Amino acid sequence: MNISRAKSGASRSVNDPTAKGKGPPASGEAATISRTEAVQDGLRQAIIEQRLQPGAKLPEDAIGDAFGTSRTIAREALGRLAVEGLVELKPNRGAFVANPTLDEGRDVFVVRRGLERIVTECLAGRLKPGEIAVLRDHVARELAVSGHNEVESIRLAGEFHLLLARLTGNQVLVRYVTEVVSRCSLILAMYGRPHSSDCGVSEHGEIVDALIAGNAGRACELMDHHLAAVASRALLQEKAERDIRDVLAPYAARIRGLGA
Repeated sequence: MNISRAKSGASRSVNDPTAKGKGPPASGEAATISRTEAVQDGLRQAIIEQRLQPGAKLPEDAIGDAFGTSRTIAREALGRLAVEGLVELKPNRGAFVANPTLDEGRDVFVVRRGLERIVTECLAGRLKPGEIAVLRDHVARELAVSGHNEVESIRLAGEFHLLLARLTGNQVLVRYVTEVVSRCSLILAMYGRPHSSDCGVSEHGEIVDALIAGNAGRACELMDHHLAAVASRALLQEKAERDIRDVLAPYAARIRGLGA
């Protein structure tokens, strides 16, 4: 069973590593995804937006109930997310949101800084007018929610980096950047200081300016400083548990609306 997503509705997320092309879907463009991919995307968003906490159990039956799908589809989606590093599959225990340690988080940030340096080197001085407009609009949306909507700020902050990767047109780079950004989101979900995502909005704008100016050295320096600052904003926070059905309800409703 396929679900068609149109730009006018809920266009394919920039967080989707299977998304093709150099940027978000063009106006009017539709992306068709399978039911498994839809559940995978919903779960990914719930994790990236910190609705599902690190270490949270992911029962196949509860996920199937939430999305109105079978346990088989839920299992397939969880398996794909395990490949991305967002889910941990434990023999005889089931699936859990990955629960990385701070040391593992530091290692991931080291790799991320190297990958995103490559991204900035690829884009500096090569952005087209339409791509510049997309980046400016994204930063403007980040500024609009800064300090007002923590969940949206977190989502947009992660999407900024994934958008840059997609603009390179290098699908291998997109895949690896998507994985490390997702894993970093898990680290911040566990240890991130409240409203820490707000601190990076101005830094995103400076990075875009350097890319437009074609100053690769400056762009790389800004990106490296930015990611080091993001990593340094870690502060252990206890997170209250919520029933997985309640967490996934809005994502399931979104997918049902797409299939209508």
